[in-house]
Amino acid sequence: MLKNNIGRALEASAGLEIPVPSTFTKSYEENVVSRKPLYSSSPRPWMYVFIFTMWLASLAWFQPRLLSLMDMAYNLPGWIALALFIAFIDFAWLYGLYNVGVIIFALGHRWFGNKPEAALARTELLDYPAVAILYTTCNDFVEESVLSCVRQDYPNYKVYILDDSSSPEYQAKVDAFAARYPGLAEVVRRPSREGFKAGNMNYGLSRVATQEPYFAIADADEILPPDFLSKLVPVMEADPRCGFTQANHRANPNAQSNLARAMGVGVDLHWKWYQPLRNNFGFVMFLGHGALLRRKCWEEVGGFPDIVSEDLGFAIHIREKGYRGRFVEDVVCYEDFPDTVRAFRIRHMKWTRGTSEFLSKKMGWLLKAKNISWTEKLDILFPTLNLPLTLVYFLFMVNANLVLPYFFGQAADVTFVLAGQEWVLPVMSMDAGFQAIYDWDFFAITMLSFFAPVLCFIIGLAHQPAKLFRFLSQSTVLYAALSPLSSIGVLAYMVSGKAIFLVTGDNAQKEHHAGGGAAHFAQRLRASWRDFLAKSHPDTPIVQAFEVLTGLLFAIVCLQTFQISFFGLCLAFILLPLMHHLGWNNRAMRVLMYLPFILILLGVFVASLSLFGLQSVFFGYGFHF
Repeated sequence: MLKNNIGRALEASAGLEIPVPSTFTKSYEENVVSRKPLYSSSPRPWMYVFIFTMWLASLAWFQPRLLSLMDMAYNLPGWIALALFIAFIDFAWLYGLYNVGVIIFALGHRWFGNKPEAALARTELLDYPAVAILYTTCNDFVEESVLSCVRQDYPNYKVYILDDSSSPEYQAKVDAFAARYPGLAEVVRRPSREGFKAGNMNYGLSRVATQEPYFAIADADEILPPDFLSKLVPVMEADPRCGFTQANHRANPNAQSNLARAMGVGVDLHWKWYQPLRNNFGFVMFLGHGALLRRKCWEEVGGFPDIVSEDLGFAIHIREKGYRGRFVEDVVCYEDFPDTVRAFRIRHMKWTRGTSEFLSKKMGWLLKAKNISWTEKLDILFPTLNLPLTLVYFLFMVNANLVLPYFFGQAADVTFVLAGQEWVLPVMSMDAGFQAIYDWDFFAITMLSFFAPVLCFIIGLAHQPAKLFRFLSQSTVLYAALSPLSSIGVLAYMVSGKAIFLVTGDNAQKEHHAGGGAAHFAQRLRASWRDFLAKSHPDTPIVQAFEVLTGLLFAIVCLQTFQISFFGLCLAFILLPLMHHLGWNNRAMRVLMYLPFILILLGVFVASLSLFGLQSVFFGYGFHF
């Protein structure tokens, strides 16, 4: 039951009329129901109207010049290479404008948007429905995290530790902790580890935590605020059609590793810009942890789907049933960034193959869903397609840097004058027909598309230029270098049709290793290949070799075509698997990690000289200047 000041707080909210729970006070009914309804039934389409309008306008302006490049084709392979080049440029602009649209509408939402969730989260309950907190762990038990679960200021809850650990050491830690909180914490272990995290939660909800109308989910490394339940339950109670409330997240300020501290600012800024506006302009996603869910929804959709991305699968299924999620920005949980480069890469492979599985199994269903608006469908597909599309980006790198120079490259010399001494560097330049796109407006949209994915970080850290440079340099060698690894994950899923739930914090995990050394070499080779297809674990030598060879091959091409920016990216391709072994704190790596971003900035500067008549080459999404 809510305090009677909620009506004043929600005075300006608009949208869907909802029934008022019988436990609400008379003052709530007088102040809210008699005025304006609480939630909108569906998000507003204006952000995606803006994105596609700007994209179509860009195509109308630039496409004639792009299509003029087709005049250079003198055979079918060359025609196909140019057509793919143009198609990717068009697609890259769409994604660039998507990121720009998010930033613009995030600002509008922050300054002018209605935020009924914030008002509800500040109220207090007089009646407290029971809540089950599901703490999920698999060889990654963190006592600080589960302590945050048992220290809630909400009076009616119980913590269920869903322990999938195979390690006796971690099992003993879990049992010892539960013994300290009898009646409040209960350990749940299932007989088999089928269905990954989804299977673990479905088992706990169907066998043990069966009575509570609400349940919360906390990851092994997540820290919930003490008022997590007392703030989220009122939001759920206020709207029976709210299937879940997703809390905000920030990087753990007490993180021990240098990697986690360095990358934590990226976690903070991403959540700040990309999540709150979805209440009004997109689809609020259940992100798998730090959320309160309605048990009735779980029952109506038959539990969490048996896929790695069970969180997104659950969210779309309950939306089709007429429920929706709400993002509550004022409730902030802490989460740990992976503490090693190895753990970071494991998490990324899990996300890549899990997202590929989701799109394979659910995309057709999503497109046909009748109760999910096209605004919501687009808001689901833009971020989820981003990971699998790295394979398209990788293939484009092959096309732009190997195929196009083969068909349309020509020998040229670049002359430098240093202290009165001329230096001549033989390079391969593009055909003169590419002059059609060497203009300031084409350069501007290229830069916009190139930097749009990091625009939120640039804005957020603009007042701290040194910190911004350090973060962009370090994130370049981590995130920008993931393309070969992501491509392997997508290809392996396409071949095997399997997505394995790799546990980021499970340092004891040995499932990715091939058979023992006593086996015949051919048998070990076959086992290693099957294991590669099944899991594509970043520990696998074939994965790391592919990353290094990709970087070396493209780096050689960069030297021949004088692509300074792309040479920086190639260096990042090589450094990332090296950091997998040497670690983030290695002295040489700490110095070398700045070089890729410096080279990218240098390439941007050289590319800008094309505006003054110098033909240079810039590789971002494959644009050549």
